[in-house]
Amino acid sequence: MSVRTQSSEPTEAVHRAGFACFVGRPNAGKSTLTNALVGQKVAITSNRPQTTRHTVRGIVHRPDAQLILVDTPGLHKPRTLLGERLNDVVRTTWAEVDVIGFCLPADQKIGPGDRFIAKELAGIKKTPKVAIVTKTDLVDSKALAEQLIAIDRLGEELGITWAEIVPVSATANKQVDLLADLLIPLLPEGPALYPEGDLTDEPEQIMVAELIREAALEGVRDELPHSIAVVVEEMLPREDRPADKPLLDIHANVYIERPSQKGIIIGPKGKRLKEVGIKSRKHIEALLGTPVFLDLHVKVAKDWQRDPKQLRRLGF
Repeated sequence: MSVRTQSSEPTEAVHRAGFACFVGRPNAGKSTLTNALVGQKVAITSNRPQTTRHTVRGIVHRPDAQLILVDTPGLHKPRTLLGERLNDVVRTTWAEVDVIGFCLPADQKIGPGDRFIAKELAGIKKTPKVAIVTKTDLVDSKALAEQLIAIDRLGEELGITWAEIVPVSATANKQVDLLADLLIPLLPEGPALYPEGDLTDEPEQIMVAELIREAALEGVRDELPHSIAVVVEEMLPREDRPADKPLLDIHANVYIERPSQKGIIIGPKGKRLKEVGIKSRKHIEALLGTPVFLDLHVKVAKDWQRDPKQLRRLGF
């Protein structure tokens, strides 16, 4: 078993470009890692599992390489139509990328969810797989060593040859650059696929919707995370504004499944919805680089997770 803790020798000067995706059970630290690698907030992060729904690509630019990160939803045993669609998205993504990073948190023993994913990964023969031990800041060196051995054994048991096993902490920014150094040699040679300066190819409206959804998820009761969808209806520059003082009007709907959930999102006297607006507006302005007027409405789309028509309308 080779565990990398420092950078290897520089490779010859060829340019590489390709796609990597992080997989792992929900809440394994995939989105946080994507953000740390790209250096800017592109995937939504939340301490609730199952928050990423769209394939958000973060782009790491290097003089000799371009690493495009595809952040898929966490693979899980589906209970709803939405869950099944999310799993299909994951498998399709795995078949199309150049390297797969399997995220396993350092602070949790390998469980049935991890095995479920590892078994699926074992069936994908050609794509190189890197085991990434996340959240290493939460454990001591003894626990980390035990986890590294367990991951090595898991690979042996299922016939997976790990290209690398890398411990990282995205929040403490430990070994994040090393991870990029190790992923890049696994990419095909070729020119950059995106212009310098692009950090994601996600349409702005989807990213804005994700930022609103992230703010809406914070501090909400446990029954709500799956029940929130956000659709940005329009984003328009405000007319009659001087060129040096632009303002972007954003109108968005927050959809929940039941009328009883409306009060939870809006809060007493609208306080909670106002907080969601303030928090998400700050992130949206940072993302778009322009002042924003955000108009939020909460609507009920009854049982949208189980209704194919509504799923389509909400972008799934």
